[in-house]
Amino acid sequence: MDKDQLVLAGRAFSSRFILGSGKYSLELIQAAVEQAGAEIITLALRRANGGTLKNILDYLPEKVVRLPNTSGARTAEEAVRIARLARELCQTDFVKLEIVRDSKYLLPDNYATARATEILAREGFIVMPYMYPDLQAARDMANAGAACIMPLGAPIGTNKGLCTREFIKILIEEIDLPIIVDAGIGKPSQACEAMEMGAAAVMVNTAIASAGNIPRMAAAFKAAISAGRQAYLAGLGQEGQYAQASSPLTGFLRE
Repeated sequence: MDKDQLVLAGRAFSSRFILGSGKYSLELIQAAVEQAGAEIITLALRRANGGTLKNILDYLPEKVVRLPNTSGARTAEEAVRIARLARELCQTDFVKLEIVRDSKYLLPDNYATARATEILAREGFIVMPYMYPDLQAARDMANAGAACIMPLGAPIGTNKGLCTREFIKILIEEIDLPIIVDAGIGKPSQACEAMEMGAAAVMVNTAIASAGNIPRMAAAFKAAISAGRQAYLAGLGQEGQYAQASSPLTGFLRE
Protein backbone atom coordinates (compact mmCIF):
# COMPACT_ATOMS: atom_id res chain seq x y z
CA MET A 1 0.00 0.00 0.00
CA ASP A 2 1.30 3.48 -0.89
CA LYS A 3 2.28 5.64 2.04
CA ASP A 4 -0.65 7.91 2.82
CA GLN A 5 0.34 10.95 4.86
CA LEU A 6 -1.09 14.23 6.04
CA VAL A 7 1.05 17.05 4.66
CA LEU A 8 1.03 20.51 6.23
CA ALA A 9 3.33 23.17 4.77
CA GLY A 10 5.61 20.47 3.39
CA ARG A 11 5.81 18.46 6.63
CA ALA A 12 4.41 14.93 6.50
CA PHE A 13 2.56 13.20 9.32
CA SER A 14 1.54 9.55 9.49
CA SER A 15 -1.29 10.19 11.95
CA ARG A 16 -4.52 11.95 10.99
CA PHE A 17 -5.58 12.40 14.60
CA ILE A 18 -4.83 15.72 16.30
CA LEU A 19 -5.41 16.18 20.01
CA GLY A 20 -6.93 19.37 21.31
CA SER A 21 -5.68 19.62 24.86
CA GLY A 22 -8.11 22.16 26.31
CA LYS A 23 -9.25 19.56 28.86
CA TYR A 24 -5.65 18.77 29.67
CA SER A 25 -4.60 15.84 31.84
CA LEU A 26 -1.51 13.69 31.83
CA GLU A 27 -3.67 10.62 31.18
CA LEU A 28 -5.17 12.31 28.13
CA ILE A 29 -1.76 13.22 26.72
CA GLN A 30 -0.41 9.71 27.25
CA ALA A 31 -3.46 8.07 25.68
CA ALA A 32 -3.37 10.39 22.67
CA VAL A 33 0.27 9.58 21.97
CA GLU A 34 0.37 5.91 22.93
CA GLN A 35 -3.11 4.72 21.92
CA ALA A 36 -4.20 7.17 19.22
CA GLY A 37 -0.78 7.85 17.74
CA ALA A 38 -1.12 11.64 17.89
CA GLU A 39 1.76 13.54 16.28
CA ILE A 40 0.26 17.02 16.77
CA ILE A 41 -1.11 18.31 20.08
CA THR A 42 -2.50 21.79 20.71
CA LEU A 43 -1.64 23.87 23.71
CA ALA A 44 -2.85 27.22 24.98
CA LEU A 45 -0.29 29.80 26.00
CA ARG A 46 -1.60 29.81 29.56
CA ARG A 47 -0.74 26.11 29.85
CA ALA A 48 2.75 26.55 28.45
CA ASN A 49 4.10 29.10 30.89
CA GLY A 50 6.10 28.97 34.06
CA GLY A 51 4.90 29.87 37.52
CA THR A 52 2.47 27.74 39.45
CA LEU A 53 0.46 26.31 36.57
CA LYS A 54 1.34 22.92 35.16
CA ASN A 55 3.49 23.26 32.08
CA ILE A 56 2.12 20.98 29.38
CA LEU A 57 5.46 21.17 27.57
CA ASP A 58 6.96 19.02 30.32
CA TYR A 59 4.69 16.13 29.32
CA LEU A 60 4.86 16.23 25.52
CA PRO A 61 7.27 13.76 23.87
CA GLU A 62 9.92 15.37 21.68
CA LYS A 63 8.50 13.75 18.53
CA VAL A 64 5.12 15.44 18.98
CA VAL A 65 4.58 18.76 17.20
CA ARG A 66 3.44 21.52 19.54
CA LEU A 67 0.53 23.41 18.05
CA PRO A 68 0.01 26.57 20.10
CA ASN A 69 -3.45 28.06 19.73
CA THR A 70 -4.64 31.60 20.18
CA SER A 71 -7.46 30.60 22.51
CA GLY A 72 -8.85 33.63 24.31
CA ALA A 73 -8.25 36.05 21.44
CA ARG A 74 -11.27 38.19 20.57
CA THR A 75 -9.70 40.23 17.77
CA ALA A 76 -7.20 39.70 14.98
CA GLU A 77 -4.72 41.92 16.80
CA GLU A 78 -4.95 39.88 20.00
CA ALA A 79 -4.51 36.64 18.06
CA VAL A 80 -1.42 37.92 16.28
CA ARG A 81 0.12 39.02 19.58
CA ILE A 82 -0.56 35.63 21.20
CA ALA A 83 0.86 33.78 18.17
CA ARG A 84 4.10 35.77 18.34
CA LEU A 85 4.48 35.04 22.05
CA ALA A 86 3.73 31.36 21.50
CA ARG A 87 6.34 31.15 18.74
CA GLU A 88 9.01 32.35 21.15
CA LEU A 89 7.89 30.16 24.01
CA CYS A 90 7.27 26.93 22.08
CA GLN A 91 9.90 27.38 19.38
CA THR A 92 7.57 26.48 16.54
CA ASP A 93 6.07 28.21 13.50
CA PHE A 94 2.86 26.17 13.76
CA VAL A 95 -0.15 28.03 15.14
CA LYS A 96 -3.82 27.17 15.41
CA LEU A 97 -5.55 30.46 14.82
CA GLU A 98 -8.65 30.81 16.98
CA ILE A 99 -10.59 34.06 17.33
CA VAL A 100 -13.87 33.96 19.26
CA ARG A 101 -15.86 37.08 20.13
CA ASP A 102 -19.09 35.22 20.88
CA SER A 103 -19.01 34.13 24.52
CA LYS A 104 -22.34 32.26 24.43
CA TYR A 105 -21.93 29.90 21.47
CA LEU A 106 -18.13 30.21 21.10
CA LEU A 107 -18.39 30.51 17.32
CA PRO A 108 -15.25 31.69 15.53
CA ASP A 109 -15.05 35.11 13.86
CA ASN A 110 -14.28 34.21 10.24
CA TYR A 111 -13.55 37.77 9.13
CA ALA A 112 -11.03 38.49 11.85
CA THR A 113 -9.51 35.05 11.33
CA ALA A 114 -8.90 35.69 7.62
CA ARG A 115 -7.27 39.04 8.47
CA ALA A 116 -4.98 37.48 11.10
CA THR A 117 -4.13 34.61 8.76
CA GLU A 118 -2.73 37.06 6.23
CA ILE A 119 -0.59 38.84 8.83
CA LEU A 120 0.82 35.65 10.36
CA ALA A 121 1.43 33.91 7.03
CA ARG A 122 3.53 36.90 5.92
CA GLU A 123 5.60 36.45 9.08
CA GLY A 124 6.34 32.81 8.24
CA PHE A 125 3.82 31.10 10.50
CA ILE A 126 2.21 27.81 9.47
CA VAL A 127 -1.34 28.99 10.05
CA MET A 128 -4.11 26.50 10.80
CA PRO A 129 -7.29 28.60 11.09
CA TYR A 130 -10.33 27.42 13.05
CA MET A 131 -13.50 28.65 11.34
CA TYR A 132 -17.21 28.27 10.77
CA PRO A 133 -17.55 26.32 7.49
CA ASP A 134 -18.28 29.07 4.99
CA LEU A 135 -16.89 28.70 1.45
CA GLN A 136 -16.07 32.36 0.83
CA ALA A 137 -14.32 32.73 4.20
CA ALA A 138 -12.36 29.53 3.56
CA ARG A 139 -11.26 30.90 0.18
CA ASP A 140 -10.14 34.13 1.85
CA MET A 141 -8.08 32.17 4.37
CA ALA A 142 -6.56 29.97 1.68
CA ASN A 143 -5.64 33.02 -0.40
CA ALA A 144 -4.16 34.64 2.72
CA GLY A 145 -1.70 31.76 3.12
CA ALA A 146 -3.36 29.24 5.44
CA ALA A 147 -1.73 25.78 5.57
CA CYS A 148 -5.11 24.09 6.03
CA ILE A 149 -8.70 24.93 6.91
CA MET A 150 -10.23 23.77 10.20
CA PRO A 151 -14.05 23.97 10.10
CA LEU A 152 -16.08 23.14 13.18
CA GLY A 153 -18.36 20.11 13.11
CA ALA A 154 -20.50 21.46 15.95
CA PRO A 155 -20.11 24.09 18.69
CA ILE A 156 -16.95 23.41 20.66
CA GLY A 157 -17.23 20.96 23.54
CA THR A 158 -20.74 19.77 22.65
CA ASN A 159 -19.94 16.27 21.30
CA LYS A 160 -22.85 16.71 18.86
CA GLY A 161 -20.94 15.47 15.83
CA LEU A 162 -21.07 16.69 12.25
CA CYS A 163 -23.90 19.20 12.43
CA THR A 164 -22.25 21.15 9.60
CA ARG A 165 -21.48 18.12 7.38
CA GLU A 166 -22.99 19.53 4.18
CA PHE A 167 -20.94 22.71 4.45
CA ILE A 168 -17.79 20.75 5.26
CA LYS A 169 -18.37 18.67 2.13
CA ILE A 170 -18.39 21.87 0.07
CA LEU A 171 -15.04 22.91 1.55
CA ILE A 172 -13.56 19.49 0.81
CA GLU A 173 -14.71 19.74 -2.80
CA GLU A 174 -13.72 23.36 -3.42
CA ILE A 175 -10.66 24.18 -1.29
CA ASP A 176 -7.29 22.85 -2.41
CA LEU A 177 -5.94 22.53 1.13
CA PRO A 178 -6.26 19.86 3.83
CA ILE A 179 -9.64 20.17 5.56
CA ILE A 180 -9.31 19.22 9.23
CA VAL A 181 -12.59 18.88 11.12
CA ASP A 182 -12.24 20.58 14.47
CA ALA A 183 -14.70 20.83 17.38
CA GLY A 184 -17.87 18.94 18.13
CA ILE A 185 -16.91 15.38 17.25
CA GLY A 186 -18.19 13.21 20.09
CA LYS A 187 -17.92 9.60 18.87
CA PRO A 188 -15.46 7.50 16.89
CA SER A 189 -18.23 6.85 14.35
CA GLN A 190 -18.46 10.61 13.71
CA ALA A 191 -14.72 10.82 13.17
CA CYS A 192 -15.02 7.90 10.75
CA GLU A 193 -17.77 9.72 8.85
CA ALA A 194 -15.65 12.86 8.56
CA MET A 195 -12.80 10.83 7.10
CA GLU A 196 -15.15 8.99 4.71
CA MET A 197 -16.26 12.41 3.42
CA GLY A 198 -12.65 13.23 2.53
CA ALA A 199 -11.48 15.23 5.53
CA ALA A 200 -7.70 15.15 5.82
CA ALA A 201 -7.75 14.76 9.62
CA VAL A 202 -9.83 15.39 12.72
CA MET A 203 -9.12 17.15 15.97
CA VAL A 204 -10.69 15.69 19.10
CA ASN A 205 -10.56 16.67 22.75
CA THR A 206 -13.77 16.50 24.79
CA ALA A 207 -14.91 13.13 23.42
CA ILE A 208 -11.77 11.44 24.71
CA ALA A 209 -11.19 13.56 27.81
CA SER A 210 -14.73 12.88 29.07
CA ALA A 211 -14.76 9.15 28.28
CA GLY A 212 -15.08 6.57 31.03
CA ASN A 213 -11.89 4.87 29.81
CA ILE A 214 -9.61 7.44 28.19
CA PRO A 215 -6.98 5.05 26.73
CA ARG A 216 -9.62 2.75 25.24
CA MET A 217 -11.51 5.68 23.71
CA ALA A 218 -8.28 7.05 22.23
CA ALA A 219 -7.62 3.67 20.62
CA ALA A 220 -11.18 3.58 19.30
CA PHE A 221 -10.71 6.96 17.63
CA LYS A 222 -7.48 5.79 16.02
CA ALA A 223 -9.24 2.76 14.53
CA ALA A 224 -12.22 4.83 13.36
CA ILE A 225 -10.07 7.47 11.68
CA SER A 226 -8.04 4.81 9.91
CA ALA A 227 -11.17 2.96 8.74
CA GLY A 228 -12.76 6.16 7.45
CA ARG A 229 -9.64 7.16 5.57
CA GLN A 230 -9.30 3.73 3.94
CA ALA A 231 -12.97 3.81 2.93
CA TYR A 232 -12.51 7.23 1.32
CA LEU A 233 -9.42 6.08 -0.58
CA ALA A 234 -11.19 2.90 -1.70
CA GLY A 235 -14.16 4.87 -3.04
CA LEU A 236 -17.50 4.45 -1.35
CA GLY A 237 -20.28 2.64 -3.20
CA GLN A 238 -23.12 4.77 -4.57
CA GLU A 239 -26.41 4.91 -2.72
CA GLY A 240 -29.36 3.50 -4.65
CA GLN A 241 -33.00 4.57 -4.59
CA TYR A 242 -34.39 1.05 -4.99
CA ALA A 243 -33.40 -2.39 -3.72
CA GLN A 244 -31.00 -4.33 -5.91
CA ALA A 245 -30.29 -8.03 -5.62
CA SER A 246 -26.70 -8.76 -4.70
CA SER A 247 -26.86 -12.00 -6.70
CA PRO A 248 -28.40 -12.36 -10.21
CA LEU A 249 -32.03 -13.44 -10.36
CA THR A 250 -31.55 -15.33 -13.64
CA GLY A 251 -29.98 -18.67 -14.41
CA PHE A 252 -31.51 -20.70 -11.55
CA LEU A 253 -30.91 -24.43 -11.57
CA ARG A 254 -33.71 -26.33 -13.29
CA GLU A 255 -34.87 -29.84 -12.57
